[in-house]
Amino acid sequence: MSMRGLATGATSVRMESAMISEGTTMTAPPPESISADRPTRELGGSPWLMLAMATLGFGVNFWAWALISPLGPLFRDTGTLGSLSESDVALLVAVPVIVGSLGRIVVGALTDRFGGRVMFPIISGVTIVPILFIAFVALDSYVLLLVGGFFLGIAGTAFAVGVPFVNSWFPPERRGLAIGIFGAGMGGTAISALTTVKLFTNVGSEAPFLITAGVLALYAIAAWLLLRDAPGRTTPTTSLGSRLATNATLPITWQACVLYAVAFGGYVAFSVYLPAYLMTAHGLTPADAANRMAGFVVVAVIMRPVGGWLSDRFGSIPVLATGYGVVVACAALSAGTPPLDGVGTVAFLAMAVALGSGSGATFALIAQVTDPSRVGGVTGLVGAAGGLGGFVPPLLMGYVYGQTDSYAIGLWLLSITAALTLVLTLTLVRRTARTHRASNGHAVPAAPAPPDVAPNHGTESSGPTGKDAT
Repeated sequence: MSMRGLATGATSVRMESAMISEGTTMTAPPPESISADRPTRELGGSPWLMLAMATLGFGVNFWAWALISPLGPLFRDTGTLGSLSESDVALLVAVPVIVGSLGRIVVGALTDRFGGRVMFPIISGVTIVPILFIAFVALDSYVLLLVGGFFLGIAGTAFAVGVPFVNSWFPPERRGLAIGIFGAGMGGTAISALTTVKLFTNVGSEAPFLITAGVLALYAIAAWLLLRDAPGRTTPTTSLGSRLATNATLPITWQACVLYAVAFGGYVAFSVYLPAYLMTAHGLTPADAANRMAGFVVVAVIMRPVGGWLSDRFGSIPVLATGYGVVVACAALSAGTPPLDGVGTVAFLAMAVALGSGSGATFALIAQVTDPSRVGGVTGLVGAAGGLGGFVPPLLMGYVYGQTDSYAIGLWLLSITAALTLVLTLTLVRRTARTHRASNGHAVPAAPAPPDVAPNHGTESSGPTGKDAT
């Protein structure tokens, strides 16, 4: 054997030993890059097929996650569960949100370890259990509905599975768009808004739950058969606790938590509480309120991939700053309860545009400045913040209305919060993005690989997008 061959072999041995000592295994030799323009069947699957399956799974699980929300006002009005206050309804619809949010922290880290190919079928299958419990056991008891809603929150953790899964399949210059398209799966809440009350009242109280459980079962089987993890995916072997602690110390983590708590949290808050607001403040019927909420959701869903695409093209910071500026103005305008046949509807739809694009831009930023092996863990923490951002406002709005018979204070608080987030975006977040860009020359910013994972030489090596995150 030539001296060059011996040297190459020795280098390979040293690299493998280093990877083992750093607590990482590689699922396959990493390719130079995974092109999103052509199927990579020889590498285990097509990026666009994986994106489609992940988006479908996210949408179906979000449909399940939002099953209780449209029924809350109906239970209050009909007295099926006894006499319920506004705060009782708010708690009922908020419990799945907080569980799904906090659960993302663990599920995101587990996805880094086991991959989306395993986690998507598990989350979808497990969610069927609380759905059936609600359908056959809990519909006549407020306490049992709270219990069922608690476990229904598992469906909300699917977000933390899909982001790292999709991120690993696409090169850096496509990740904003790809993750934005995946994020459009949050439109599953619109399916629930449009169908749950109608099926509950016209077909039978169990119908919306049984249909959703059946769809989840079909998806779990399809995901198990079709999903594949990206070639070259790094698998950390260190403890869950150590990975969570390291992820939490990254500057982008807490900054993105704030951004997403306002952008996605605002979307979640409106999607779960807007029907109650419209019926109480504007006197709409449950069906009309649900339809208008569905329109809000559809606009936000459409704008999420648009926000990711705009971030790929112009940078995340301008997209985020514009979105928060719109929320500042429109929330303040809505505090005056303008009529829905004019300014009121325009204000809410403008906020849907801003919140949807801001959600997409936040994860485009994360993809730009975070090492791929950390995306799942960071996504879990940021996703939890987004969900918690959606948990607090419904409770606050319900309490404020109960004390003042007005939603104005809650909407003014949203305007002030968005203004503070705008300042954060233009200062610390912009500085973080620039720091990562400077540390990587003119390449797309990416944090150095942490000590418990090996450098990812797969999708991240595709090179720069030519656009600064700022």
